[in-house]
Amino acid sequence: MDHLRIVLYSHDSVGLGHVRRNLALAHALSNQLPVLTGRAVTGLLVSGTALAPGFDVPAGWDWIILPAVEKGPAGYQPRNLSVPMQDLISLRAGLLDSVLGGFLPHLVVVDRHATGIHRELESALRRARAAGSVRTVLGLREILDAPEAAIAEWERVGGAPLVNDLFDAIWVYGDPAVHNPVAAGEIPPSVQQLIRFTGYLAAGRPAGPGKLTMPGPYFMTTVGGGADGHALAALAAEAELPEGVGHLVVAGPQMPAEQLADLRRRAGAGVRIIERLDGMVPHLRGAQAIVSMGGYNTVCEIMSTDVPALIVPRIHSRSEQRIRAASLASAGYVESREIGTLTPGTLSRWLASRLGTKVDRGRALLNGLVRVPHLAAELLQPALVPAVSSVREGAAHAAV
Repeated sequence: MDHLRIVLYSHDSVGLGHVRRNLALAHALSNQLPVLTGRAVTGLLVSGTALAPGFDVPAGWDWIILPAVEKGPAGYQPRNLSVPMQDLISLRAGLLDSVLGGFLPHLVVVDRHATGIHRELESALRRARAAGSVRTVLGLREILDAPEAAIAEWERVGGAPLVNDLFDAIWVYGDPAVHNPVAAGEIPPSVQQLIRFTGYLAAGRPAGPGKLTMPGPYFMTTVGGGADGHALAALAAEAELPEGVGHLVVAGPQMPAEQLADLRRRAGAGVRIIERLDGMVPHLRGAQAIVSMGGYNTVCEIMSTDVPALIVPRIHSRSEQRIRAASLASAGYVESREIGTLTPGTLSRWLASRLGTKVDRGRALLNGLVRVPHLAAELLQPALVPAVSSVREGAAHAAV
C-alpha cells in the first residue's frame, strides 16, 4: 500500500522551537501511524533554518530548507540573501508551491503561523486543497502571546475566516487545565470548533544518545537555541556549587561565538560549558535540578521528568515565555524567577536547596505525542480508527 505522505512546515526566523516541535511530531507520526492506519509514513520537514539538518529525522523523511529570514528593526528581513524582502517571499512561496504540488501530501501540519511569513504559504495551501484529498492542520503551542498581540497577529493573516477556510483542525499542544489560550483571549472563539487540545508534546520525545557527559551528580542549565540566552548562562557559569556536584551549562548552537567564549572564561570549578547536546532528555532526567529559559520544547522535556526546575523566561519580544512560566508555576510544576531578580549567589542557593528533591508532574497532560498520531489518523482514515476521546475539551470550551 502507498505510503502516507506528510509535510510539516515551520517558518523559523529566530531560535529552534518551531523545527524542534515539528521534529518531535515527525518521529511520533512515523512510529505510530503505521500501527493506526496500516500504512507506512514518508515526509518532508520544511524549515527556514540552516541548522535543521543537524537533527536526526525518522527513516523515510527529508528536509526542505527555505532561504532564511530574520527579525530586524522593521520586521522580517532576509538573513543571508541580498535581495528585497518581497523577492525573498516570492522565492519561498514558489518553493512551497513546488513542495506541495510535487509531493502531493495527504497531511500538512503548519506550525504556529497559519500562512507563514507574509502569507507565503497561503496560495500553496489553497491549490493543494483545491486539487484533492490533502488534510491541513494548524499546530499551535499552548501559549501564543499576550492576548492583544495574539489577536492582532490573527487579524494580519486574515483572521478566523481564513483559518476556517484553510484548515481542517487546530491542534493546541498543551493542557487546558494549565493554560487555555481560547479562554485567555489568544485564539478567536470563532475557530474553537476546530480546536483539539493534545496535551504537551512531552512524554515519548526521542531520547538521543543515553550516555551522560557528567561523571557525578550535577545541575543543568539550558537556554534553548542560545541566541538570547547569554545572561542566564553567565549567571549559571558563575554560581558556586556544593562540594562534589558539577554543573552542565548548554549554551545552544545559536549563541554568538564571543558570548560562548565569555561563558568559558566565567566558568568556575565543576562547571562544564558545551555548545549543544545530543540526548537532552536523559541529561535532564539525570540532573539534580534544572535552570532553563521558558521555550516550549525545553519546558516539555522538563515536564517529562520529576526534576525540580527554575524557569527564567525571556522578557523581551513576546510575552509567551513569561505566561508559560507563570502558568506552570501556578500549577505547582515549576518555579519561576525573572532574570533581573537573580544573581550568581541567589542561583547558587536555589540549586543547593533543591538537592535530593523531586516534583510530581503526574497530573499534567503530557501525552501529546501519542494523541497527535490518533488525531492525524482520524483525519486521514476516519473509518479505520476509533475516535479519540476528548482531552478536557468540554471543560475548555465551557470556560470560554
